[in-house]
Amino acid sequence: MQREGTTMDAPISLGFTDPDVPPAGVYDRCIRCGLCLPSCPTYLETMTETSSPRGRISLIKAVGEGRLDLLAEGFQAQMSECLDCRACEAACPSGVRYGELIEGARAQIARALAPRRSLLQRTVRGFLVRRLFAGRGWLALAAALVRFAQRTRLDRLAAVFGLGRAIALAPTLDAPPFRPFARRDPATPAQGLALLHLGCVMPLAFPRVHAATVRMLGRARLAVVAPPDQGCCGAIAVHAGDPTFARSLAKRNIVAFERSGADVYVVNAAGCGAALKEYGHLLAEDPAWRERAQRFAARVRDVTEVLDAVELDPRIGPLPLRATYQDPCHLAHAQRVVAAPRRLLARIPELELVEMPESALCCGSAGVYNLTQPAMAERLGQRKIANLASTDARVVVTANPGCALQLAAGLRRAGMAVQVKHVVELLDDAYAAYSAPPARAAAAASRE
Repeated sequence: MQREGTTMDAPISLGFTDPDVPPAGVYDRCIRCGLCLPSCPTYLETMTETSSPRGRISLIKAVGEGRLDLLAEGFQAQMSECLDCRACEAACPSGVRYGELIEGARAQIARALAPRRSLLQRTVRGFLVRRLFAGRGWLALAAALVRFAQRTRLDRLAAVFGLGRAIALAPTLDAPPFRPFARRDPATPAQGLALLHLGCVMPLAFPRVHAATVRMLGRARLAVVAPPDQGCCGAIAVHAGDPTFARSLAKRNIVAFERSGADVYVVNAAGCGAALKEYGHLLAEDPAWRERAQRFAARVRDVTEVLDAVELDPRIGPLPLRATYQDPCHLAHAQRVVAAPRRLLARIPELELVEMPESALCCGSAGVYNLTQPAMAERLGQRKIANLASTDARVVVTANPGCALQLAAGLRRAGMAVQVKHVVELLDDAYAAYSAPPARAAAAASRE
């Protein structure tokens, strides 16, 4: 009898196979209480049980127990539809590590599908996962092409080539890329050394965020180094079902950190931070790297955690603005960092911080989700923009590049004149306002 999602010449693929099996000890912890349902973005949009964490856990368990085909179309669709935002983990009273399940399931699907894909499909997938984001060269070339298209207005033709959504999400690339650098010391004696995680997208798309991060770490009396031998955190590879490649990227970053002699590994991209903090799990089965990965993960901190834990320079200027904060999923749910960004923003004189409804509900970015699942991403993006509009804020603050891109694209489509800023950018603006003449500071605030 032919099963769902198979063809007559393709055998069924019941059950999981080593490695990267979703642990039974994890999915068996689900007590089906349903407390995860109100936190799940896809469930709130569809109100369908299979589109909820509880439903997906049941599907994963069914495959693990041999009751459902791994390559059933419905199973594949639900594993892809999940944003892996981890909101359910924060809500779960049983401590189910849902991320381990969804990422393991995707790895199983990717491995089972590999021999069924055409040569072209394997080549494109390999380039996107293992080349484009993992190496600076290809990304730099892509950024150069986008920059050229934006300057010549050729980006308007992107839709003709099926690239309309990708171009619509791209930021305006009007600043030079952020370059790796040797140690930089703050104006006052350093109290430690921080390694800044460069990442793959941030140096090209958000160089100003990196520059503001370096200045803010200096105000925290931390010397900063951004060595070139680090690289992509591996999050995209993990989410795409390629944990093997993610492990090779993890080892590269661990070695770079050990060589640097830094005290803390600082990240200003929430998705990267969550992946870096989970290196201990990613390399848990590798005896040669297990302890090194655990030591590394224990030293990873989001930049808002670092700045919130120290006594910053009190000479901070006013920003008379109405702002709202959008919680990046992988900062709020995966890393459980919620209060630190808000406390930092509360330090800015005259900044009116208004809470956004559903601030911690995913905006639909989720790495490359807004490219692979555009319909659901669009629905979630519109929901986020509607919640943002209800605050009447002139600035929306976040702490993740994917969120920033999704928010900016949604605001453009809605015709809303709201600026998107990273937490460190707004803090850096406030410090710059302290030393600026009053008239210039007021003009700068009015342009925000």
